[in-house]
Amino acid sequence: MMIKYRVHDVAKDLNIPNKEVIDTIQKYCGETKKHMTALTEQELDCVFESFTQSRQVESFDEYFAQNTSAEQEPAQENSPEQAAAAPAQGEEKSSRNEEERPMRNQANKENGKAAGDRRQQQGRGQNRQGGGNNGPRQNNNNNNRNAGAQNGNKKPAQQQSRPAAQAQQPKPQAQQKQQPAPAPRSEQPQQDSNVVRKPQGRIVDTRSSNVELEKYNEKYDRLASEKVRNENTVQKQKLTQRSSQYRGKPRTSRKETEAERLRRIAQERKQKQMTISVPDEITVGELALRLKATAAEVIKKLIGLGVFATVNDVIDFDTATLVAMEFHAKVEKEVVVTIEERIIDDSEDDDANLVPRAPVVVVMGHVDHGKTSLLDAIRHANVTSTEAGGITQHIGAYRVKVNDRDVTFLDTPGHAAFTTMRARGAQVTDIAVLVVAADDGIMPQTVEAINHAKAAGVSIIVAINKMDKPDANPDLVKQQLTEYEIVPEEWGGDTPCIPVSAKTKAGLNDLLEMIILVADMKELKANPDRAAKGTVIEARLDKGRGPIATMLVQNGTLHVGDIIVAGASVGRVRAMMDDRGQRVESAGPSVPVEITGLDDVPVGGDIFNVVSDERLARELVEQRRNAQKEEQFNAQTKVTLENLFDQMQLGDIKTLQVIVKADVQGSVEAVRQSLEKLSNQEVRINVIHGGVGAINESDVMLANASNAIIVGFNVRPDPVAEENAKRDGVDVRLYRVIYDCIEEIESAMKGMLAPKVREVALGRAEAREIYKISNVGTVIGAHVQNGKITRSAQIRVVRDGIVIAEDKIASLRRFKDDVKEVADGFDCGIGLERFNDVKVGDVLEAFTMEEYRD
Repeated sequence: MMIKYRVHDVAKDLNIPNKEVIDTIQKYCGETKKHMTALTEQELDCVFESFTQSRQVESFDEYFAQNTSAEQEPAQENSPEQAAAAPAQGEEKSSRNEEERPMRNQANKENGKAAGDRRQQQGRGQNRQGGGNNGPRQNNNNNNRNAGAQNGNKKPAQQQSRPAAQAQQPKPQAQQKQQPAPAPRSEQPQQDSNVVRKPQGRIVDTRSSNVELEKYNEKYDRLASEKVRNENTVQKQKLTQRSSQYRGKPRTSRKETEAERLRRIAQERKQKQMTISVPDEITVGELALRLKATAAEVIKKLIGLGVFATVNDVIDFDTATLVAMEFHAKVEKEVVVTIEERIIDDSEDDDANLVPRAPVVVVMGHVDHGKTSLLDAIRHANVTSTEAGGITQHIGAYRVKVNDRDVTFLDTPGHAAFTTMRARGAQVTDIAVLVVAADDGIMPQTVEAINHAKAAGVSIIVAINKMDKPDANPDLVKQQLTEYEIVPEEWGGDTPCIPVSAKTKAGLNDLLEMIILVADMKELKANPDRAAKGTVIEARLDKGRGPIATMLVQNGTLHVGDIIVAGASVGRVRAMMDDRGQRVESAGPSVPVEITGLDDVPVGGDIFNVVSDERLARELVEQRRNAQKEEQFNAQTKVTLENLFDQMQLGDIKTLQVIVKADVQGSVEAVRQSLEKLSNQEVRINVIHGGVGAINESDVMLANASNAIIVGFNVRPDPVAEENAKRDGVDVRLYRVIYDCIEEIESAMKGMLAPKVREVALGRAEAREIYKISNVGTVIGAHVQNGKITRSAQIRVVRDGIVIAEDKIASLRRFKDDVKEVADGFDCGIGLERFNDVKVGDVLEAFTMEEYRD
């Protein structure tokens, strides 16, 4: 495998600039390279040859002069023939190098270790030298060895590269004193490796060494330390070398076995006490992993404690602590910090930071008892006229000045379909004003409002409305209230009952003063100097502005630009408007505002919080959306052995698919709940989609694909959607009052019900003669006593007042002619399909089964 050796690597190894390497390659190879270009073998050879030729030295005398005192004389005992032959051979070799171009054809075996190979060859050549003072003798010995090894292959380029490599590094690798030894090998080239030639001259023995290395250790240490200090960059591992993690280890080292590892862990556990962190719940396998023990050991300890568990079973914190104590481990409680805990501040406020806030009052009661009219009289505005049918369709939030103090009012619907809205209004308020008509008394939605107020723990003030009517009876209302554990103050209770009239505005001041009094008794306070927190009152989708949410700030202050998380929606507050439609920059506690900027329509009743990290907020919303999808998936009925028969029976039930679109989210919930309550044993209503906003093209496509009808509540379809609905035959129903919606769906359901069947009597005939005819069967000679007998009628055979059989008429004849019917007073012949045991005197009753609908 060819190792890539780049230009900058060569320059770094040779300690020369990149430009010098690039210029050398361009000079000899005619190609322009960049510093990251990988070089070929020929290009590397050119660089190395040029480098060694330009940096050759004539002699190592200066270097070895430092060690002349330690050198031995035996090196000078070489024969004069070798001393004379060495210069001659050197001159011959230098002339040959000048004639031939330094291009080697044979590849270096390892390019990454080229410099190291040359240093080793130089060291071996210097070990064979007799002394440091005789320069020609050094060249002679090296040239003899090179000539003997290379002449056989006849490669001049390679012959020239070796002396050049010796000059490349003037510092020898092995600095040892040379002992007298036999002369080196013969100068003659060895043509045949099998022929043994007699060596000429002396042979130098290089096996012994008396060189003092201590003299050069200090210098080498200094060079090595500087090199290591300069190499601060991350170096690539050369694949030709052994990995550093295995270097220096004996070859006999083996991998640690599992048994040895467990013994080692046990020893470490005994020497030092282990500390682990355990959450509230943990699996047995995870606990074993943290204890650095096997699952079998942990299960054995659990069995000893009387707990039978498998590896995947979950155990609580106390059990895990007992098991850890068996392993002599210290247990710490692991605290899991969720995203909500990181970005939502739920800390309690100091009393010093709390300031009084305005009370939040919800107006509740039965439909048409005057809740909105009473609120209109308080606000001096007319809201009822804008509601379809005079019925409040969704929550309205308003602020009213009462004796220079602000009071926030929430108006909830009174219709039975808006149960969720009433419960939501009761949960976010401090005081509930229960409106009861003096002429109507307690009604079902009034009872429901009472239960919601009691469940929310809010104070109740009863406003007995419509006192201007002549048939008003407030005492009857008070008596009915006692049946639901609400005792008026006049009767010794603690519930104020204020008679009012929204029409004449009588008693309104008393009602407002009572609201202020109750609020003062409750000492309502909040901290405006913290991140806002509150509740989504209502939400809708506006075509031009996007999702719009009505929110009630319960604590803190909401500012424009705040990052807000409301249920499964997140966004930045772009604009805020108060209940009068004016833009505001901030909203304090007990202030209802309408905001824009959310990415989705939140659900009414969701808690909203202002957070600082938008990225974590979006991650939290994504988790909530996934949890909602999983909850919806789990809510679908799964088939089990217990409900298998019920699921099979559902195959006979007809399903009416409905798509609900409304102006606000609360109305969608109300219509959905009302329609699903209309399901019966034969027809089931399935709301496959509910959304906020106008009816669009995708709704029509969904209805066409699922054979559904579209119910629009206070919305209109787009022109494109309306045209597609006409083209595809999709039924689109639009309503403004929820009563009309429920009634029409009920009538549509009746058309899907299986028709009922009833019996219609046609006539009676008496059997007077019985004829047995071969190939025909029994023929009854009968006389029609009343009514008529038709060919398609069914016959009931009655004998002595007991029904013997029911059968169909196979043939009806008068004389020899087949007839469709026989009238009263005539005789006829009747043949039945299956029953033949008819006797004279039996009564034949003719009847048909007729379908009908209620």
